[in-house]
Parts: sequence; C-alpha cells; structure tokens
Amino acid sequence: MTATVRDVGVHVQESGDDIRQIVAAIEQDNPQARVSYLPGIVTITAPGELVINRESVETRLGREWETYEFQLAIVSYIGHIRDWDDDRIVVSWDH
Repeated sequence: MTATVRDVGVHVQESGDDIRQIVAAIEQDNPQARVSYLPGIVTITAPGELVINRESVETRLGREWETYEFQLAIVSYIGHIRDWDDDRIVVSWDH
C-alpha cells in the first residue's frame, strides 16, 4: 500500500504588490504548487512540502526581505511549520 501525500499550504492576505511578488517566488521554488486567488486571500498549496526561500523573495521584491515579515501576511497554514529561520520557511507534514 502506498502512502498518500497530503497537501500543505498557506493562506495569505492579498494586500498588494509585495504579496504578489512573494507568491510568484513561492511558485518559482515549488513547481507543484497550486495558487488560488479569492477575495482578500491567496491560497498556496503543494503536495507534501512548501518552501519559502528568502533569497527568491528578495530577488522578486528587489529589496532585502526578512522571513519574519511573512507573519504579517499569513492568515493560516495547512501542515506543520517544520523550519522557520532567517533563510527559509518550510511547511510540511511530520509523518
């Protein structure tokens, strides 16, 4: 029997160009990610793991970005925050 890979993800408040750039960076680094735009909320899901890389976000924004800034946008998440440091945020399921 094969294990089912469960989706993980984040829901972020859609609040302007910075969020659009952050979402684009997440999509770039997670080719299997699916993005849904709802009124005021962007949902980003991926099978098994979702990684948000500081360097990719900085490239998209054209400025320095600290991962703690993501706290201002995140509404909720699906899965566990496995890693949150200065360089990346990883959402996954602990099996």
